[in-house]
Amino acid sequence: MDALFTSTAVVALAEIGDKTQLLAILLATRFQKQLPIVLGIFVATLANHFLAALLGSQVAALLDGQWFRYAIAASFIAMAAWTLIPDKMDEDAAKPARFGAFITTLIAFFLVEMGDKTQVATIALGARFYDVAPVTFGTTLGMMIANVPAVFLGHELLKRVPLNAVRRVAAALFLVIGLWVLAQTAGWLGA
Repeated sequence: MDALFTSTAVVALAEIGDKTQLLAILLATRFQKQLPIVLGIFVATLANHFLAALLGSQVAALLDGQWFRYAIAASFIAMAAWTLIPDKMDEDAAKPARFGAFITTLIAFFLVEMGDKTQVATIALGARFYDVAPVTFGTTLGMMIANVPAVFLGHELLKRVPLNAVRRVAAALFLVIGLWVLAQTAGWLGA
């Protein structure tokens, strides 16, 4: 359950103000069809984060050792810093409209999520917990928690949510996880 809850919280907070959340708002205003957009986000995130969690757990299984655990701790600490940097929407991600709302959302979300901080976090969570299913479901749930309101409430939500405060909370969460893994690896805490 730790993998599920941690993954959900980390990604839900990291996603606030992220470029994929901005993409969700853009797609909602463009298509004005919420359900296909929400389903597209769900399917794209499930596929993308399954592959990311699988990669993280497989790499962790192959490279399991103290130095690798230090690398995981460092990746969470780096994610803390990265989370503080606001994302901007790339113009290319906003262009595809040849297909319907579901296919456009599915393709755009899957591609925009590549190398995004939530995907990198999913890889690190997969490596940390060695458990693909709870990490995948947790990170997907976190994405849905952050993006479904964005689809339905769009610009009104962004006017009311203090993104800088949310980014700081998300960065603090990444930092705490990184420091925890570091302390466990160094033997300062029980495993």
